[in-house]
Amino acid sequence: MPELPEVETVRRGLAPVMEGAVFAGVEARRPDLRFPLPGDFAGRLVGQRVDSLDRRGKYLIAHLSSGESLIMHLGMSGRFTIEAGAAHQPGVFSRAHDCNPRHDHVVFEFSGPAPGRVTYNDPRRFGFMDIAGPGELETCRHFKGMGPEPLGNGFSPAVLKAALKGRAAPIKAALLDQHVVAGLGNIYVCEALFRAGISPRRKAGSVAGKRSDRLYSEIIAVLNDAIEAGGSSLRDFAAADGALGYFQHRFDVYDREGEQCRRCDKPVRRLVQAGRSTFFCPSCQR
Repeated sequence: MPELPEVETVRRGLAPVMEGAVFAGVEARRPDLRFPLPGDFAGRLVGQRVDSLDRRGKYLIAHLSSGESLIMHLGMSGRFTIEAGAAHQPGVFSRAHDCNPRHDHVVFEFSGPAPGRVTYNDPRRFGFMDIAGPGELETCRHFKGMGPEPLGNGFSPAVLKAALKGRAAPIKAALLDQHVVAGLGNIYVCEALFRAGISPRRKAGSVAGKRSDRLYSEIIAVLNDAIEAGGSSLRDFAAADGALGYFQHRFDVYDREGEQCRRCDKPVRRLVQAGRSTFFCPSCQR
C-alpha cells in the first residue's frame, strides 16, 4: 500500500491541476470502490473550487469552496493520471505502464487556470473516496484519533517518547499504529529502524532517551529522502504523471532478505510480525 512519501508525491503532481480549479464535471462509472461512494457524489463536487489539496497520513484531501472536503485513498492499486498541458505534467522519471481504461472508475473534469482531466484508475478497488461536511474533517471516521504528521510541527522527539512510553508491543508494531504517528507503513518503518540501529523486536516502551531521539531523526530523514526520490515503486504505485519512484533502489533492508547489509556485510534477515514481513540486520539493530 502506498505510504506517506508515495501519497505526497501524488499530491504534488495533482496540485498544479487541481488547486484553484473548479469541478466542471464528475463521472462516477460505478457506485462504489472499496466502499460505496457518498450520496450525490457528483452533485456535491460539480461547480466547487478546490481551494487547496492537502495530505493527511496516507490520505489526499481536497478542500472545497463549499466548506466540504473530498477525501481520497489510493488503497493497494489506485492511481491518478492527468491529462493537461505539458507545463502541468510533473516528474522526469521513466514512465509506468499505461493503466487499463476498463479500471477507470472516477473521472474529474476541471476548468480554471489549468484545465484538465484527472482519472482515478484502480484495478483492485481497495481505494475509496468520501466527502466530509463543513467542520467534520478531524472528527470523521478516517481521521478521528489519528496521530501527528511526522513531517509537521505536531511531531517532535517529546511527542514520540510520550507515545511509546509504557508500550509492551514491539517497536515495529507501534510505529505502524496510525494513532502513534500518521502515514508510516511497512517499508519506511523497516528503513527507519535500520537507520536508527533499533531491533524491530525491541519493546516500544524501551525505546527512550537517545535511542528515541535517533529514531525520531531517522523517521524524518527516510521520509524526506523517499519524497525526494519520488517514492518507491514496487508493484502498482506511480505518480500522477505515470512516473515511477526510485527510492526502492536505495532500500537498506526492505525486501533484501539474504543480501548483504550495507553496513556490516552480514545477511539481511526477514521475520513475520503480526502477519507482516519485517526486514532487518540482526548485527546492526539492537
